Amino acid sequence: MHIHISISDQTLSLFDENNLVKKFAISTAKNGAGEEMDSECTPRGKHIITEKIGEDHEANAVFVGRIATGETYEPALRDQHPQRDWILTRILWLSGVEEGKNKGELEGMNLDSHDRYIYIHGSPDDVAMGQPGSRGCIRMKNSEIIELFDLIELGIEVNICE
Repeated sequence: MHIHISISDQTLSLFDENNLVKKFAISTAKNGAGEEMDSECTPRGKHIITEKIGEDHEANAVFVGRIATGETYEPALRDQHPQRDWILTRILWLSGVEEGKNKGELEGMNLDSHDRYIYIHGSPDDVAMGQPGSRGCIRMKNSEIIELFDLIELGIEVNICE
């Protein structure tokens, strides 16, 4: 299996060999595509999933620093914490595999997707999919990140294209 993410189409497609298994609407970075640390852009190129986090948690479980807070997301919680970037339900942590593009550094710039904490993760149900809006990560509906999480294994290749 492998995953193809299209930034222009705002879709994530899961393939088994060359056969499409499932296609999901997603939300990538509001700032567009880019690899530099602190750019809040979605990195391009080949990645792998190096960590799967949240398997035993309920939908809408809130994560901060990849650790469940014990909170369950609801709009009132967002009102209490309007500055939070809501990472919910499941986390698939990406690592770039292309040295000098999305792994490591180039001319003093950190381009490492793993060091940038780039994930595929769940988000509040009222967050629009199919349009850019994240701070660099790939957002999905909670029910769909659970489905994807259960279908894939660690090490699966993820190719992110414009």
